Amino acid sequence: MDVKTKKDIAVDFINAIRTMDPSALNALILKEAGEDLAQFFLSYSANLIQKDPARVLENTSSLMLMGYLIRMHEERSSGRQGGTVIQGYAQA
Repeated sequence: MDVKTKKDIAVDFINAIRTMDPSALNALILKEAGEDLAQFFLSYSANLIQKDPARVLENTSSLMLMGYLIRMHEERSSGRQGGTVIQGYAQA
């Protein structure tokens, strides 16, 4: 049995959403995050970019890691353990 690493799972997920139809991706975002959280992240990232445009790459990486940490916090707070099923997201 081939066990995937966290990086493998992340790469699979990124590849799945990169090839999604934009309307399907938007629907997924609204379903999983909701409008309020989507707007919060848009505002937060715009604020980071405005503060220091030269650090866009570093800030993008930080935002991606923040999203991962938020997800882990949600899973631990709700008592759920385990990884995300990539195929469930790709079919949204």
